[in-house]
Amino acid sequence: MRVVKLNDNWQKHSAERQKMYKQFLDRADKNAVLKQLPDLHEQAFEKIDCLDCAACCKNYSPRFKTPDIKRISKYLRMKESVFIETYLRIDEDGDYVVTSKPCPFLGSDNLCSIYDTRPSDCARFPYTDEDVFIKRMNITLKNSTFCPIVYYVLESLMP
Repeated sequence: MRVVKLNDNWQKHSAERQKMYKQFLDRADKNAVLKQLPDLHEQAFEKIDCLDCAACCKNYSPRFKTPDIKRISKYLRMKESVFIETYLRIDEDGDYVVTSKPCPFLGSDNLCSIYDTRPSDCARFPYTDEDVFIKRMNITLKNSTFCPIVYYVLESLMP
């Protein structure tokens, strides 16, 4: 396993290595990779503070599934229909997503105002400790271009 250092050029480096990452993930021993993910995930989160970045919240939207909508609207003391009308739209995949970027729940300090009730996609992001990392390779590759944690994990896995 390689020692990975993040520098100011990590996004450029990630963009240049997309084809290499894809080839690696296509050919990798899936079980071996899955065994390494929990430790690499933990290492990445020890080195990288999401609050310094919040690129996910600034540029992308999670899916808001029905349980998320119910939980969050209750937390905000809003009717579900009002919550949907106020904050969400249906995207090209038929999923509810936020209507604006950055996320309307992201504060100027990069803290989430609904953190304790955030959508499950947010709680699971960046999927670096679960099989989504391999099973949904296109998401992993996309995430590696804006999330330093995904970049760190991929770089650590590279031979």
